[in-house]
Amino acid sequence: MTRSQPRRRVNAAYSALNLRLVLALFGLVTMTVFAVLAFAADVAWLGVVCAIFAVVAVVDLVVIQRRRAARHREEPGARHSLFE
Repeated sequence: MTRSQPRRRVNAAYSALNLRLVLALFGLVTMTVFAVLAFAADVAWLGVVCAIFAVVAVVDLVVIQRRRAARHREEPGARHSLFE
């Protein structure tokens, strides 16, 4: 392929739901660990902040899973990524 030839394009863009899923899981795990460590070190305000972020990650996980389920209902049998 030369520089003047266009690259092949994929018909549709890939969804970022799987990346969001991985990032939300990472956030949940890290914020839970940090909250436990903060409460163990008697830094309650930091523990509360980390716990709030962990709850936000759980809410994001629920939203992501609902969107993935809705996409699966709309296109049964279609594989959008490695995780589906």
